Amino acid sequence: MYINDNNIKLPNDPDTIVWKYLDLSKFVDLLLYQKLFMSRSDKFEDQYEGTFSEPTFEEIRKLSVDNPEFLDYYKIHRQQVVISSWHINEYESFAMWQIFTQKSEGLAIQSTLGRLQQSLLADKEYEQHIGEVNYIDYKKEYIPFDNTFFPFLFKRKSFQYEREIRIISDMTPYNMKIDNGVKIDVDLTTLIEKIYIHPKSENWYKNLVIQLVKRLGFHFDIEKSDLESDILI
Repeated sequence: MYINDNNIKLPNDPDTIVWKYLDLSKFVDLLLYQKLFMSRSDKFEDQYEGTFSEPTFEEIRKLSVDNPEFLDYYKIHRQQVVISSWHINEYESFAMWQIFTQKSEGLAIQSTLGRLQQSLLADKEYEQHIGEVNYIDYKKEYIPFDNTFFPFLFKRKSFQYEREIRIISDMTPYNMKIDNGVKIDVDLTTLIEKIYIHPKSENWYKNLVIQLVKRLGFHFDIEKSDLESDILI
């Protein structure tokens, strides 16, 4: 269930458009089980996920001199936090297609911040928060640690192109062993506003996705990416 936290930065407009780029197998999994996969934070490619900038680490290190468990908590905590990443953009992103989909068989889910929040109400087992990622210089800038989610809502400036917003859950209270991640219930008809097909895909692939969605009982708007529109000259 979505929990609002006024201390976590979010866009003011609930109609802010967000995207998730994924391959066909992950899309089918989402439709079949109507569950959203959230990855364990320390399994992301960026090794800095859930860690601190140098100024913050120095402060924590000083605080943990007489209490070493204080520092150990943050190391272990990364294994208990799960994340689903989304991209903020009014339009499709060519870069996101390239990075997050394989070959030409990918899809993009278009949603909004408000839809994300509402869709999470379907999950009655776990609590989710949503936050916008801040991009900073990890050598110079400070990451506050008065909120346990803050280390997971900051990334290095080199990832600024991601314009990321995150669904994030702390699974510590549930005493569970997490391998790669956790699946949570979502209301797909609320979550998905529109589906876009990879710009380099063939017509047969678009028809396949349309038939697949229909056979699974959904009626989403499905379009071919605008990035491959015919030129006008």
